[in-house]
Amino acid sequence: MVKVAAYQAPLLASGSMDALELIREQIDACESARVEILCCPEGVLGGLADDSPRPSMIAIDVNSGQLSEVLAPLASDTVTTILGFTEIDAHGRLYNSAAIFHRGAVAGVYRKLHPAINRSVYHAGDTMPVFTVGALTFGIMICRDSNFREPARAMAAQGAVALFVPTNNGLPLSKASAALVADARTADVARALENSVSVIRADVAGRTPELVSYGSSAVLDRAGRVLGSARHLAADLVVADIETTPSRRS
Repeated sequence: MVKVAAYQAPLLASGSMDALELIREQIDACESARVEILCCPEGVLGGLADDSPRPSMIAIDVNSGQLSEVLAPLASDTVTTILGFTEIDAHGRLYNSAAIFHRGAVAGVYRKLHPAINRSVYHAGDTMPVFTVGALTFGIMICRDSNFREPARAMAAQGAVALFVPTNNGLPLSKASAALVADARTADVARALENSVSVIRADVAGRTPELVSYGSSAVLDRAGRVLGSARHLAADLVVADIETTPSRRS
């Protein structure tokens, strides 16, 4: 078994980097609780580029070492953190990405396969890698990716026994609904049962003048049972133990 956590971060204004200090506080709490992997929301650093008037201003370059510098305050000897950010490549293309920050270094990056339903400034990622930290092999799906069967299936086929789902359900007031929490839970249960994997989703929650998110953060076991879920409209931390060995059904 391994102890994991989903951080339901407060919904911040577009462009805000205040989440860094908040995540540091969660890492400290996770160190005390012996959590090994902490999952944070999609776009937790700077928000989503689709909501930004100047998307490139919140973008971070991975290859130049800029990302490692930004994440340096989150270094921990015992807690690996997964967190969402806007990535910019050498050609100026933007990706909705999630980084794995392990012992002070970027150990991997996943790019969202399915950007927003409507027009998005993000390019789509095209790989479905798996990662291993300690005894746990896992995949990452960002928000809408979890609505599709193939990414989860491909990652499970490569040995993933858990799927981390950084999510950002901050939507305009006219579109936001508590029903999104139920929709996310339905997707998580389906991916868990189809692939016999644990699912860990970390969402944002709260309100800004333009956006609201009820928060769908939760940890599910490989049978689709909810081991813990976050409060609606509030920051929270969900901690649970999950399996590290493949299911016999796999």
